[in-house]
Amino acid sequence: MSNIKLEQYKIFKEAAFTLSFSQAARNLYITQSAVSQTITLLEKELDTSLFIRHRKGVTLTKEGEMLYHKISQALSLITNAENELSSYKQLTSGELTIGAGDSLCEHYLIPYLVSFREHYPQVHIKVINGTTSETIKLLKSGTIDLAFVNMPLNDPSIQVKSCYQVHDIFVSGTKDLHTYSYEEIAKENLILLETLSNSRNFVDNYFSKHGILLKPAMELGAYSLLLKFAHNKLGISCVIKEFSTEALKNEQVYALDVQPPLPARSIGYASLKTAALSAAALKFIALIEE
Repeated sequence: MSNIKLEQYKIFKEAAFTLSFSQAARNLYITQSAVSQTITLLEKELDTSLFIRHRKGVTLTKEGEMLYHKISQALSLITNAENELSSYKQLTSGELTIGAGDSLCEHYLIPYLVSFREHYPQVHIKVINGTTSETIKLLKSGTIDLAFVNMPLNDPSIQVKSCYQVHDIFVSGTKDLHTYSYEEIAKENLILLETLSNSRNFVDNYFSKHGILLKPAMELGAYSLLLKFAHNKLGISCVIKEFSTEALKNEQVYALDVQPPLPARSIGYASLKTAALSAAALKFIALIEE
């Protein structure tokens, strides 16, 4: 495969993933006209239409979907070969790209990112925020090296390893000595994360196993807001104990006594089973597992 053809397919893959020529251009740091010209030339060379153009974007044709699937696999194999070669070298350059949610970054990853930067200052670190489902999508597309996710995660193409245990608790802005059953806490003015998050799904599924459907009064997209809303007595928030230690210590919020306590769950790092990890990713994992 010539360098020119390889670049064409990289541009096609980005356009197919984003379904937007303008977004693909921004991601690749080239002009939108360069993306359009490349796709047009590729369609002419292959004698087939790969995209259906719309006013607000593009969609893949059946042929485009097939090519995207095959090209993604081919480019992944090339990347794997390059990563295997680079693993034999010292980390004097390169990039580490990680996907994780805001709360995981703030309360878990930052010390490891700082340590990695101190050990390997010439490696560029990039962090992309997103929910577990969003980071897994980025992982499958090859956009990130590692995804830090809330477990459990069941995907046959992904390998995930637990690295940190957490506990879900309910907190309020006022001290409350009452012991709550699951039925009682479910009747309170609850504030939970949006259903897109694995943390929320874990709590929902656990209560569901006890025959209880949680109907929160509010659903929030940012973890930090859960503590702020509870502190301001807007309701009872479900938070992660390990990520709320400062707020609990300073009595900004108070943990409620819910019996029995919810079981521990894990934070894990995920990677593609079919992809070889880069040397940078392997070094970052080594820091976490020390």
